[in-house]
Order: sequence, then C-alpha cells, then structure tokens
Amino acid sequence: MHALKKNRPLRRIVLASAATVSGMVLLLSLKPHTSPTLTTATSNSTVTQGSSGKGSKTVTGDTVQTRWGPVQVRVTIESGRITDVTAVQYPQDNPRDQEINSYALPQLRRETLSAQSAQIDMVSGATYTSTGYRQSLQSALDSAGR
Repeated sequence: MHALKKNRPLRRIVLASAATVSGMVLLLSLKPHTSPTLTTATSNSTVTQGSSGKGSKTVTGDTVQTRWGPVQVRVTIESGRITDVTAVQYPQDNPRDQEINSYALPQLRRETLSAQSAQIDMVSGATYTSTGYRQSLQSALDSAGR
C-alpha cells in the first residue's frame, strides 16, 4: 500500500483540533456590537459663588452615564480661567476601574488646566471615562457661561 493512500487518523485529529481552536479564538476575539455613544443623565449642573471673591465660580457638570459607570466633573473658575477641576463621580466599582482611573483622572485634570477648555486629549485605555469627563466638563463650562 502506498504511503499517500494510507488512512491517517492522527493527522485528521490534529487538523480538526487546530480548526476548532482557531474557530474558538476567532469567536472569543469578537466584541459585542455596542455603540460607543454615551448618554447624558438629566441636567443637574449647579453653580455656586466661591468665597474667594468676585468672579469666582464652582460649577458641577452633568452626570454622564458611561458603559462602566457615571462620570461627573466639578470645575472652579476664577477671573475667567479654570483653576481647578475635580472628578466628583467616576467608575470605581472594581480594581480594574480603580487602576484605570488612578492614572487617567490626573492626566485629564492636567489636560483641562493646560487647555483651559473641554477640548482635551483622551487617555488611551480610558476611552469611556475620558469621553464622559469631556462631556461633563463641557456641561459645567456651559453652565458657567464659558
């Protein structure tokens, strides 16, 4: 009997296993189709006059619901300049959220103070938090009349 005509069950088993594993890897690598758009909760912006003098405002932006949880920002504006920005609410329900936001929020704060607007760069790896932060920041600045 010729070598090419032999029935090779081991070869078929290996090929079938490789095909199954490849199929499973492809299936597991698919992401569910969800829209990356974020929905904004009802407007709950608040404006309070600061005690540091005339022209000082502290404004809390809208709460923005993201895929991983709500994001809300509070901004302090003095003499038309953003002097402080704080994330009031952000996702922190699990250790991964805490890890991501421990490096993302300080970067977003620095970007805001540098840009003096909501036109800031997003933080890689924290897309949803960055987008929610920008939207809440923009609503706070809108409420402050900036």
